[in-house]
Amino acid sequence: MRTRLAIKLHSLFERHFPERRVFLKSDNDTRFIRLSSETQVVAVAGVALFVGWTAVATAILLMDSIGSGNFREQAKRDQATYQERLNIMSAERDVRAQEALAAQDRFNAALEQISAMQSELLASENRRRELETGIEVIQTTLRATMKQREEARTELVKLEQEAGEGDMYMAAVANPKQMNFMTEALSRTAEERDQIAANAKDALEQRDDLELEIRLMQERSDEIFRQLEEAMVISVEPLDKMFRQAGMPTDRIIEEVRRGYSGMGGPLTPISFSTRGEELTPDEIRANTLLQQMDQLNLYRIAAEKAPFASPVNSVVRFTSGYGTRRDPKTGGRRMHNGADFAGAHGTDIFATADGVVTHAGWQSGFGRLVKIKHAFGIETLYAHNTKIRVKVGQRVSRGDHIADMGSTGRSTGTHLHYEVRVNGKPVNPMTYIKAARNVF
Repeated sequence: MRTRLAIKLHSLFERHFPERRVFLKSDNDTRFIRLSSETQVVAVAGVALFVGWTAVATAILLMDSIGSGNFREQAKRDQATYQERLNIMSAERDVRAQEALAAQDRFNAALEQISAMQSELLASENRRRELETGIEVIQTTLRATMKQREEARTELVKLEQEAGEGDMYMAAVANPKQMNFMTEALSRTAEERDQIAANAKDALEQRDDLELEIRLMQERSDEIFRQLEEAMVISVEPLDKMFRQAGMPTDRIIEEVRRGYSGMGGPLTPISFSTRGEELTPDEIRANTLLQQMDQLNLYRIAAEKAPFASPVNSVVRFTSGYGTRRDPKTGGRRMHNGADFAGAHGTDIFATADGVVTHAGWQSGFGRLVKIKHAFGIETLYAHNTKIRVKVGQRVSRGDHIADMGSTGRSTGTHLHYEVRVNGKPVNPMTYIKAARNVF
């Protein structure tokens, strides 16, 4: 069977590829190379395979080149779109920063107005007490005057009853001096009665004027209270909203600040205008409520200074990477990014975002030149890839202090700041704090 198949294949090859001989002639000799049908088939198959492989490889290279060109064009378009979005976000951030500055100015103006209103309220209360005292004195004087007038009237009636007209005439004829004395006494009594009546009328008019002034002062006091209450609501609500948006429990934060600052005076002392143990008036209750709200506002402001509610850079920068899983710029793989990256000019000033103590100021693998600051409430901030560090370990810093210069040290592809916020050692999104404070600071 194999012999017949071989014979048939050989016949087929001979029909299409007959045996050929290639003669090689030299000066002295002539030689030839015999090319059998099988050899020719193998050669043709090899050439065809080579040509086919060359065509396929060329097609693959062309397709890859075309695809790479399209990918680069798409990457350029994506980069342009991303740059445009960054510019829009930068413009929006600048607008928000201006609004924050304007809000801070309004907040400071409201505090000044609150202080002035509080002083005016206390002065009005003192004036009210003085007027009430004056009214009591006038009423006492009026009652005494009225009593004297009634006594004079009673004495006059008594004199008229004791001496009739005829008896008085006889007495006057008999004793002119006694008559003159009686006449003068009656005249003085009438004058005193008229003077007492005039004094009583003046006292009543003065009392009416004082009561009107007291009502006006009470209305003014109510207006001051209303403005103060509105100012407290406007001032406290944004701070409370800022802490809640950042995920910070306000009750625990306020209590912690209160305990930490109790040695410096603690909360404001409630107002009490009575020294006789009487119950507080509605105005006194409102005043005490305002003082408690002012104390809460002060505690909020202290807590806000201790939490990182600020941006670490004030210059023009690009937000190049946010918190979360991203494509690693070095390896290209998917990795977790625990902070936010801000790209800017080399040497851009970097500022502390809250009050705290520097716990690290030096080189750390991957982060390059790194600054760590420990804040209140278990919060820690990290500022990495700096070119220069301007603080040292153990140094106390305040919000806005210049702590480092932007660079590209450590594992970095270019000049930028890597900014992290950690709560109890766990990284959180730093933009949560920055965005929460946009409408406050």
